[in-house]
Amino acid sequence: MRAKANIVLEQVLRVMRPLVRLLIRNGVPYQAFASALKHVFVEAAHAELADRSMAKTDSAVTLLSGVHRRDVRNLSRPASSRKAQEAPPRSLPAEVIARWMSDPAFLDAAHAPRALGRSSEAAAGSFDALVGSVSSDVRPRAMLDELIRLGAVSEEADGIRLLGTGFAPRQDFEEMSRLLADNLGDHAAAAVANLQGERNFLEQSVFVDEITEQSAARLQKVSVQAWKQAFKIVMDEAQTRFDEDAVSADAGKRRHRARFGVYFYTDRED
Repeated sequence: MRAKANIVLEQVLRVMRPLVRLLIRNGVPYQAFASALKHVFVEAAHAELADRSMAKTDSAVTLLSGVHRRDVRNLSRPASSRKAQEAPPRSLPAEVIARWMSDPAFLDAAHAPRALGRSSEAAAGSFDALVGSVSSDVRPRAMLDELIRLGAVSEEADGIRLLGTGFAPRQDFEEMSRLLADNLGDHAAAAVANLQGERNFLEQSVFVDEITEQSAARLQKVSVQAWKQAFKIVMDEAQTRFDEDAVSADAGKRRHRARFGVYFYTDRED
């Protein structure tokens, strides 16, 4: 029987192939990646020791991660630890788009995001009211300019219109990269937890081969329609949970997060 370590390494390398191509295309060589990866291994070793209720000594981290003890000591300095523990920055544009797509106040009779007018008084159902419902720290005009820059909305004669079916800012590489990390990271975390028998997360896919390029294109259209239906159901419930939890007696227990996603991919067979 093959060792688990060999099996896991082989499959993780398969997962890494598209990510390594992303690194190469954007000027990140192997040496830079390998050096940065030490920090990830050290953080993972710290987390594993904590789960086992074991002392997080430099020696223990070195044994688990394989990272040299000198590097472990440097990477485990308090400043690095504080940085690693910082919460990921909120994406206010994404939050605005999510509420626009789920809150009845901003939907039309068909439950689709409607065109929103501007209102200096933040009248109910206006774009200003939408932004204000998410954050009072940013001006609606500034948010509108940012959403236009990201290619998420357009400002037309009849109001501000949402472009597409979700927040996918094609014009901002940094934001797209962050979304890639969020989505792939949580998908991988769910798959790993299932593989280790720790949880039973939803993590399924449909696979078919020996079809034509035209059939693959048709499947992509069907998948987009299926996502729209699933997005509506889950997003409505997510907004309800968020709003009710915000005013519940257990508001102090709001320490969990959740992500629901779907993907489609097609290519020529190897």
